[in-house]
Amino acid sequence: MGTVYISTDDAFIGKTDERLKVRAQKETLLDVPLIKVDGVVVLGRATVSPAAIVELLERKIPLSFMTGTGRFLGRLEPELNKNIFVRSAQWQAAGETPRSVHAVQGFIRGKLKNYRTILMRAQREGLSNLQSGIIRLEQAMKPINQTSIIDALRGLEGAGSAAYFGLFGRLLRNKAFTFTTRNRRPPTDPVNALLSFGYALLLHDIQGAINIVGFDPYLGYLHTQRYGRPSLALDLMEEFRPLVVDAMVLSAINRKALTVDDFSDEPLSHAVSLTDEGRRKFLRLYEQKKQSKFKHPVMGRQCTYQEAFEIQGRLLAKYLMAETEQYPPLVLK
Repeated sequence: MGTVYISTDDAFIGKTDERLKVRAQKETLLDVPLIKVDGVVVLGRATVSPAAIVELLERKIPLSFMTGTGRFLGRLEPELNKNIFVRSAQWQAAGETPRSVHAVQGFIRGKLKNYRTILMRAQREGLSNLQSGIIRLEQAMKPINQTSIIDALRGLEGAGSAAYFGLFGRLLRNKAFTFTTRNRRPPTDPVNALLSFGYALLLHDIQGAINIVGFDPYLGYLHTQRYGRPSLALDLMEEFRPLVVDAMVLSAINRKALTVDDFSDEPLSHAVSLTDEGRRKFLRLYEQKKQSKFKHPVMGRQCTYQEAFEIQGRLLAKYLMAETEQYPPLVLK
């Protein structure tokens, strides 16, 4: 089952015996065994019974609240993992240390390599005029291992991302959708709305995974510390952005799983968001993507993306605790 997404306003979330039940307007929307639930995400308004809250906490199932457009509001989760050694190593690496620099190099290298893979795959499928962006990505990647200043590494990440998103619109084969530049807060076109919503869901999943491993999600290396910002979760999700969200958004648009009728816009702010039905479609696609399998290049076995979130967290923990010599980002071909 994975993550349960509840997008019906004024739904009631309760439990009966060992099952999670969701009701709205006297109808049962969901009735699922709790053993199959990895997380619960409420999009919009909902009431959660005290019994359900206690059960989720005891089972260590995180409960997150977001707006209908995917803006994160808050999170209820169980007691912090007791592995103090992971957090101690994480804090010792804070600042411009050799370990934090190496981790940042890995996050950025993984992200940019996965960006390049998406462009090269599209090129093999017959799309032209992508070579310039591929070259710019390779130019951004080349100095990563020799760059030991985190601000400079952020600059390389920015240059690579600009090259990728400069070509993202060409990857759309559905003429009903266009993309010119990345925009957010709020997104003003359907493609940006999908990307922003997808990244918000991905952040929820990554934060849950690193909490399981034992990290403090608020101490990161690539993303600076800011009150309330889960910087380490943002760090680790970089390599997953193209693999999970971007790939899923492109597939949903190009295969016409989503249409322009699945979006609405706000006249004053020009913010674009998914309709209720569009959001349900997107959540199904996102969950399917998370549960899809691939061979993990380091572990050498099949795993889902959902499992890979925790695997990468554990690989990072092993590196910070000096149990391995390097952190290997998830790079797929």
